[in-house]
Amino acid sequence: MIRFHLKCDQNHAFESWFQSGAAFDKLVAAGMINCTSCGSTAVTKSVMAPSVSTSSDITVPKKAETALAELRKQVEANSDYVGTSFAKEARDMHDGIVPERPIYGEAKLDDAKKLVDDGIPVMPLPFVPRKKTN
Repeated sequence: MIRFHLKCDQNHAFESWFQSGAAFDKLVAAGMINCTSCGSTAVTKSVMAPSVSTSSDITVPKKAETALAELRKQVEANSDYVGTSFAKEARDMHDGIVPERPIYGEAKLDDAKKLVDDGIPVMPLPFVPRKKTN
């Protein structure tokens, strides 16, 4: 999604969101964008300054940061890291091929979806696992 500052031929300014720049161009060519003040369809994009975040703007609330750190600590302390073989290991446990135990690792999105579709209980973690070396 992208937000554009717009202006009509009567010099009224307004903003709107679009799926893309190409989507805006298609809609304006079809006369489907109207000025919010006068209804004119002669609408163009006006110059706008980019919105840039600085590092001081990007902060994670301390409570959430602490909770995520604690979750990571608990997962790493009480589960086996299986790396990229997570999907195979989860399926093997579900099928009774290997003993059940708490595990974590990485899985491709398609593999994770197949596990869920097959009724194998998995969930994404809100952090990237640290690679463990043995």
